[in-house]
This record gives sequence, structure tokens and C-alpha cells, in this order.
Amino acid sequence: MFKQLNFDPSKSRGLAALGRSGVDLYPQQFAPMEKVISFTKHVGGSPANTAVQAAKMGLDTAFIGKISRDPLGAYVKYYLNSVGVDTSHLTMEESGEKRQSLAIAEQPERGRISYFFYRQDPADLYLDMKDIDKAFISQFKALLISGASLCRSPAREAVLLAMEYAQASGVRIIFDPDYRKDGWNSLEETSLYYHQAAKYADIIISTREEFDILESLTHPGNDDDRLSAEAYLNHRASLVCIKHGENGANVFTSDGRQFHGPVMPARVYKTLGAGDSFCGTFIAKLINGHPIDEALKYAAAAASITISGKSCSDSMPDLVLLDSYMQAWISGRIESWDGWKSIEKGEQI
Repeated sequence: MFKQLNFDPSKSRGLAALGRSGVDLYPQQFAPMEKVISFTKHVGGSPANTAVQAAKMGLDTAFIGKISRDPLGAYVKYYLNSVGVDTSHLTMEESGEKRQSLAIAEQPERGRISYFFYRQDPADLYLDMKDIDKAFISQFKALLISGASLCRSPAREAVLLAMEYAQASGVRIIFDPDYRKDGWNSLEETSLYYHQAAKYADIIISTREEFDILESLTHPGNDDDRLSAEAYLNHRASLVCIKHGENGANVFTSDGRQFHGPVMPARVYKTLGAGDSFCGTFIAKLINGHPIDEALKYAAAAASITISGKSCSDSMPDLVLLDSYMQAWISGRIESWDGWKSIEKGEQI
């Protein structure tokens, strides 16, 4: 049965993203970690990054989460506010003993990068059911849920309650598995909670690798995107997007349509942030009523711009830069596009 991909026009606001936030430190030198002498500081965490990109697309966006009661938590709130994300329901961890999740990047050369995660007992996992406001969530056309927040209580229950409120209020639920191995007790536990969340979702946006984890209990060994999508299109979902990195993305809808999202030109500086930029742009375009194939192109372009810059959140394009990129690509002059220089220098922010 076809479930229309639409958003309630009576809802006055765009997207509420719920889940983890963090701080990313990016090296200013191409070198092994032991030789790096300076870093730049940026907001990180997949749902926070997705909220940043959606806001840069002009969408009325809010972030629901828990931050540490220290300067790094204050920085996360300050930055989100500075790019237009509503932080009225971003709360501080009460005891002051929990810290913000931290990721430190190592980049030995251009195009190669990896993270060291410091995510032991982070503040974001202390989001509580009392932090979830049904009236606030009900204002939005969509609620984005991060699967990383399902790994432990009390955040797990807060996520499930938010999904209940969204469903009861006619708010579309978007599920991003946002897999982080640290924090989960087992693959089986991850698969179980991912499956429960995916059954609630109207839209699922996931990498192929995350879908393998999601299906490890219900459909072990499957690597067929169409079969993966159909399992949840037969539940509640009206759209499933499965990302394949440099091979683009496949989208399936409940009326049997299938789309393939392209990979757009990039001057790769680092390989992180593409998925969050893609997700934020794709969601914003869908909420604003753009066709799926167009939303996929713009999402791929945003991802390419982001990986051409030096960070994740700060390298995500605003609507003006993204439109300029698309015009250059359509006209066949993307290689000589003036925007490359500003992206490299970080001047587009």
C-alpha cells in the first residue's frame, strides 16, 4: 500500500533533530598525531551536523539533546545558535560530571583522515524522558532520530518517547542509525534496537554498512538494497535511502519507484562529513517539496563541497554556495568554479 511522501502543511516548523552532539578537533598540519602541534575546534556529532546543514539550507531547524555543563558544552550551544539552529530544548547535564563527546582527527596527508573518539560516558547519553516535550515536537514537519542515542539508558527511553510523541502528533519520523560501535554491548543488541526504531520510521537514511548491522538479526547476510528497503516499506516507511559513499545512493519508495543519487565533483580534502551534509540537504529539500531526484543531486553536491573543506560542520555549504555550485555543474564549468578557492580557505562560512 502506497504511503504518500508528504509532510503535514499545518506544521509551522521544519526539522527537529534529536541525539548526540560533540566537539571535533581537526589538525592544522598533515602529520601523524604525535607530530601535530595545533588543531581547530568544530561542532560534531551526526544529528547536530545534520541540523547545521538543514539550517544552512534555510529550514527552520531545532536540536534536542544534552550537553556538558562546561565550556565545550557551552561552545556547542553557541555554535548551533550562530548558524540558526534553535537550542531552546538543548539541556545541560545536571551533575556537571559528564563531558562532551570529543573526536580528535589525524590527517597524515590530504584526502586521508581518521578519528580518535573520546566517548566514555558522554553527556548526550543522559538525555532523559523529562527533557522530551510533546508540544515542542508537534510543531515540526519531521523529527530526526539518531540511532547512537539508543545504545543506553536514559537516552534510549527518551528517543523512544520522542518517537511516540511524533507519531501521535503527525510528525514524520526520520531514522539515521548513526552507528558508533563504542557504547553498544553487542551486535545483536544494536540490531534489535535499530530494527525497533526503523519500524517506527517514515523515512530511513542509512549507509549500506549500517543496514547490514540493522538486518543482522532479521535478515542476516542480505546485501540487496531493494530487499533491505522493502522490509521497512512494508512496515511504516514511505522512503528508504541507502548510501554507498563514492558509489552514490539508492532510494526506494513505497509506490515501487527507485532512484539512484549521483556522486558530484569534489576536490577532496578529507573524507568525513559527507553523510551528514547529504542527510541535512536531502531532508531540507524533501520538506520544502522538491522532487526526490532533485533532492538527491543537491544532497550529493553538498556532500562534495563538505569533503572539499577542512572540517565537517564549518565546511557545510549554505544555500547560496550550493546553488552556485549547481549552476556551475549544470553549465559544465564546475572544474573552473570560483567557489573552490573559498571552500579551501573556509571563506564560505
